[in-house]
Amino acid sequence: MSNQKRDTSGTDIVFNQQTGLVTMVVSPKAYKQKTREEAIAAAKAYAKSLSVEEDAALTKAALDDPDTVLITELSRRKPGRPLADITKTPVSIRLSPDVVDYFRSSGPGWQSRIDDVLRKAAGLKKRA
Repeated sequence: MSNQKRDTSGTDIVFNQQTGLVTMVVSPKAYKQKTREEAIAAAKAYAKSLSVEEDAALTKAALDDPDTVLITELSRRKPGRPLADITKTPVSIRLSPDVVDYFRSSGPGWQSRIDDVLRKAAGLKKRA
């Protein structure tokens, strides 16, 4: 025989009189995800509910935190690789098939190796 009691927080507590064991089962509360507009409205309502002193204290605490970044300092990073200091110029040249096969057979980076060979032939310094 067991007695079952439901807590208001969604917890089921079951006491088994024969074994003397108490079992507690916590059921998750229903959570309704907010839309962007609802979240903004809730944030604005919270901000309006703060007193001037509370707002000043929160602002001071945020500014004193070394991990805080002001919103004006944030920037969106562009996707992809960062641009190099010196970028290469894309060109289209016609090369013999055996030359292309030779460089491609050496694996990834074959176009950079062609660039290195051309720099050497032109008497230019190797790029850093």
